[in-house]
Amino acid sequence: MAKYTGPVCRLCRRERTKLFLKGSRCFDSNKCAVDKRSYEPGMFGARGRFGRKQTDYGVQLRERQKARRMYGVLEKQFRRLVQEAVNMRGVAGENMFRLLESRLDNVVFRLGFAVSRAQARQLVRHGHLTLNGRRVDIPSHEVKVNDTVAIAEESRELAVIVDAMQVSAASGLPPWVVRDDAGFSGSLTRLPRPEEIGAPVDPQQIIELYSR
Repeated sequence: MAKYTGPVCRLCRRERTKLFLKGSRCFDSNKCAVDKRSYEPGMFGARGRFGRKQTDYGVQLRERQKARRMYGVLEKQFRRLVQEAVNMRGVAGENMFRLLESRLDNVVFRLGFAVSRAQARQLVRHGHLTLNGRRVDIPSHEVKVNDTVAIAEESRELAVIVDAMQVSAASGLPPWVVRDDAGFSGSLTRLPRPEEIGAPVDPQQIIELYSR
């Protein structure tokens, strides 16, 4: 499956906002590429794309790219997710974020078992997670409220997981998840509200893009 393997800080600079792709590094202004160089990458990045004004389509495209890159979702999968959000009851933009936040890799990240979504995705792919007692290795698997996500017993001493749990214990967990440190497990207590997620993305622009 295709995936981006280049420097992820370059993606944040392209979108001119923090997408939080590097864990704790993103919170250190001395290391964050966006804080150090708040212009786009490339030869003409500092000149702001020659000063050209973005079209409506360009704005919508950038919002889509920010969401895709932040959650690590490829275009085909993201298009299906947006279509599902549109077909659901309620506001399509809010539904889109709830579907993204319900992905197993994202829940693992929110529970603090990984310092980034990319690391969480790798843990899931390598079979280090269980969902309701069953091993699951599909990052896009939907996690429902009160489902139990846990680290497999043989993986609980992995340094990356222990370190991530220590970092998240210091910084705090989102209010819509709860974690049992002793049992290396946790769950969604409810679906988050859009304002709680804090994503630098306008979901309505994405919905309009796919409605063309």
